Amino acid sequence: MLLLRLSARDLLTLDLRRRMVPHLAARWVHFRGREASVGERTAWAESLIALARDLVAAERGNVEMIVECSATVDDPERSDDSRQIDVVLAGRHPTDGDISVQLVELKRWSTVTRVERATADLVYVPGIDEAKKHPALQLREYYDLFTGVTGPLNGLQFECGGFTYLHNATDESVRPLLGIDSPTGSYARTYTKDSRSEFLADLRRHFTGDEHHSAAEILLSRMNLRNTPLLDAMIKSSGQDTVFTLRGRQKRVADDVLDAAVHVLDDPSADALIENPRRAVFLVTGGAGTGKSAIGLQLKAEFEAAGRTVKYASGSRAFNGAMQEHVGFGDREFKESFTYFSSFVTPLEKPLDVLICDEAHRLRDRSTSRFWRPERQGTKAQIDELLDASRLTLFFLDESQSVRPNEVGRVELIEDAATRRGVTARRYRLKEQYRCGGSDAYIRWVRDLLGLSEEAPGTWTPDGLMHLEVADTPGDMEEILRTEFEAGASARMVAGFCWPWSPPDKKKHLVPDVRIGGWHRPWNASSDSFCAGGEPPSKIWSVHDAGFGQIGCVYTAQGLEWDWCGVIIGDDMVWRTDRWVFQRGKKRKDKDTKVQHVVEHGSLDTEMCRRTSKDDEAFARCVRHAYHVLLTRASRATVLYSTDKETREYLKTLVGRVEIHGLRPTWASLPPELRVPHQVRPAKGSKGRNARRKKAKQKEKNQSDLMLF
Repeated sequence: MLLLRLSARDLLTLDLRRRMVPHLAARWVHFRGREASVGERTAWAESLIALARDLVAAERGNVEMIVECSATVDDPERSDDSRQIDVVLAGRHPTDGDISVQLVELKRWSTVTRVERATADLVYVPGIDEAKKHPALQLREYYDLFTGVTGPLNGLQFECGGFTYLHNATDESVRPLLGIDSPTGSYARTYTKDSRSEFLADLRRHFTGDEHHSAAEILLSRMNLRNTPLLDAMIKSSGQDTVFTLRGRQKRVADDVLDAAVHVLDDPSADALIENPRRAVFLVTGGAGTGKSAIGLQLKAEFEAAGRTVKYASGSRAFNGAMQEHVGFGDREFKESFTYFSSFVTPLEKPLDVLICDEAHRLRDRSTSRFWRPERQGTKAQIDELLDASRLTLFFLDESQSVRPNEVGRVELIEDAATRRGVTARRYRLKEQYRCGGSDAYIRWVRDLLGLSEEAPGTWTPDGLMHLEVADTPGDMEEILRTEFEAGASARMVAGFCWPWSPPDKKKHLVPDVRIGGWHRPWNASSDSFCAGGEPPSKIWSVHDAGFGQIGCVYTAQGLEWDWCGVIIGDDMVWRTDRWVFQRGKKRKDKDTKVQHVVEHGSLDTEMCRRTSKDDEAFARCVRHAYHVLLTRASRATVLYSTDKETREYLKTLVGRVEIHGLRPTWASLPPELRVPHQVRPAKGSKGRNARRKKAKQKEKNQSDLMLF
């Protein structure tokens, strides 16, 4: 749980816009499942603001405030409110520049009385029936959580302390908290309005006023809110190791699958005389960034290490291409372990042990292709082909990412198909998401914006986890992204399918089809090889550095992520007064130049428009889902631009002004240790071959050891 992370001065700016308390209240509902009380809202409005003002008064407005957070997000099911600390102050120490952290308990108490003469551990507070612990006792628990062997500060050079701040009280009115018998320790200081000058001096003693790389970013990373991008983790491990730290519900899904494998699958070291008839089906739903692919890839690695036959199927060519070309480059066996849903038209001689189906919302009714001979076309439902192909089958899906009308992957479809085989699909739902900087507020804002929830679109409130802004021109958008890309961040531009998409010309030059005024850029190359300017083929556009400068769409972006993403909303979705309007477009090819031109603005996704020509609701749903995918590709920042003026102005009213200082998360503002360069695919030549030989030997050893579940 984490409600907000901003510097003190930015928190005050947010409060001036009257958006801080509504944002905290919305986050509270998400985590707690209930409305924040009047007392909680009042505490935020008074105590947080008092603390932020004192930080600014101490000339420490740069210190970052992490509000209502846990020491780790590894256990999202924990409901014990005592594990949530009011505020963590994060900055740099003025002497050595090391991380400086102060854990804060904010109390609106104006007076307290001692419960027992012999101890100061318990006090009575007027208006509260039960006795309350001395706040320092709570701070001791937090201190142990943050600095212990599993805490986010373990292994770092840091100063950590804590204090209680009673901004409504005087020393005399809370004398039981200040007595000689009160708890002691670096976390046991107590300040009132009488000791404000001492408080300001201590803030200056603990934190420097100089601008430094963000200490909060290090904490967020070590609290598991900042994940290593999935593709980077896979490249680093060569696809072999168990590289993902699964958390909470993710780990429970993986553990249940591994437990079921013991009962469903035969011992891989022995030839079974009679095939085990048992089957298992797992169905995992969750929004963008909830860890579906991480679970699937982790299980793939573990099953392979145990000698199981495994295939990883997907409906995304971009995802498979990234895995095959960047992770499995030069490793035929690894590349062949990634396949497509349509690869099981011909039944296997022997079912696989495990088939992992990622992006299962992209399942089709039948496995067909215009490039296949008639006799090769699928004759039964694709879901049945997949279930027949393996003995243990996992499906990962997010129905809000289905982007074509012929994509039929639904929970009911999978459950019904499993039931026909006498199997009950075990169903799981992932809630905590780790993309978009761990900002569930951003994910909810996107869904509300697109009409994918029951809530009306609301004003975006910066939360320090995800950044959002609206650009005035596509050139401005590109310049923001290019600055971050050249500094070392990953970045891409994507757009709705609202322009023609020309193949490279005869000399393999790309055609700048995406034309917005005087700004012209090409789509990513619709080819299987590099183009004349070094532009990569479409299947690796999303992960190759030379892909920056071309525009991607939902089909080349789905399943992947970047630090920064620029999203161009085209004329297929425009805002008119109080609602979204969805438009189909038309194009025409010039007879002389053969160049395609837009003649009616709107969607030019030919296949989608054809299949929804008589169903406006289905068309609108596909467009909404496509933008949902595009708007959830970034892990740090999204820059929006709409080609339609009214839509652009509407987005600006929702996003609000952008205070560049402190709110735009530049790559340069990250601590050097977090500026990890993105992994590149393995090298060709003897060095690459030697690495692959070493990996193969290790794999043989693992299989010979027959790691058991």
